[in-house]
Amino acid sequence: MIQRTLIIAEAGVNHNGDLNLAKQLIDAAAQAGADLVKFQTFNASRQVTRVAKKADYQAQTTDGKESQHDMLQRLELTVEMHQELISHCATRNIGFFSTGFDIKSIDLLLELGIKHLKIPSGEITNLPYLRHIGQLAKNTILSTGMATLGDIEAAINVLELAGTPRSKITVLHCTTEYPTPMSEVNLRAMQSIQAAFDVAVGYSDHTRGIEVATAAVAMGATVIEKHFTLDRTLPGPDHQASLEPAELKAMVVAIRNIETALGDGIKRPTLSEVRNKPVARKSLVTCQAIKAGEVFTEKNITAKRPGIGISPMRWDEVIGRIAPRDFEADELVDL
Repeated sequence: MIQRTLIIAEAGVNHNGDLNLAKQLIDAAAQAGADLVKFQTFNASRQVTRVAKKADYQAQTTDGKESQHDMLQRLELTVEMHQELISHCATRNIGFFSTGFDIKSIDLLLELGIKHLKIPSGEITNLPYLRHIGQLAKNTILSTGMATLGDIEAAINVLELAGTPRSKITVLHCTTEYPTPMSEVNLRAMQSIQAAFDVAVGYSDHTRGIEVATAAVAMGATVIEKHFTLDRTLPGPDHQASLEPAELKAMVVAIRNIETALGDGIKRPTLSEVRNKPVARKSLVTCQAIKAGEVFTEKNITAKRPGIGISPMRWDEVIGRIAPRDFEADELVDL
């Protein structure tokens, strides 16, 4: 049975606070074949202090004089905007999803009917926030950028003690840098997380391109999250590290192909191979004329295609046997 990867197209804040742009992002995600399109639900004043600095990548892609608070305030989605986006997702047959960055935002998403919850990397050490989510006992995705195995263990323990069983938790390996250099991806860490905590794992990808996300699926990711934008040249903190629509679609196609290619793990000839086996394999054949009663030797028989006769694996059994009839050169051996 093919394991289907949950593909989350991360619109994030790439709507730039524009509802129409947000709807266009939904359209692009649906057209690409993603399962969910994800936004971010937050209130700037609950999220950061007014003097909090931006990350280096944010400062490079937005007004350097602007505070993180002011930047985020421009990117907030109102309740009414959430409702319109949820409705638009329904018309495009794609699931709406959002990361809530604080307790009130989580509660808002629950009121709006969100079934799954996403914990962003920055909240993995936020005890009251984790405890609030844990008591909801919903399917929960935990991102682990900047985290150690100890951080992850502590967060999982909080969620479990609050009421969310480990079976409902999917942990995403992630590197919090936009874009992530290939040298800092460390994709094997995803498998280390799975081995350490016996949880479903996935990958939240901030690299350029689609190869790392598809490789993650081949390595066992059950969830892939990837930022996308309509245009990488748009102003805003995340556009430059995002896929454009055609790339997002290519990633979805690649992941679905990888899922099919992974198969069930049982090594056996496929239907195509069964048809090709007689053509590609070899049989024992004579390499010179042999008279009835002569002995088959290493000098008068060899292995050649097609593979419709005696297998060369029976070589030792055939050598030394008596030819039952006359054979011409290049004729299949029979006993």
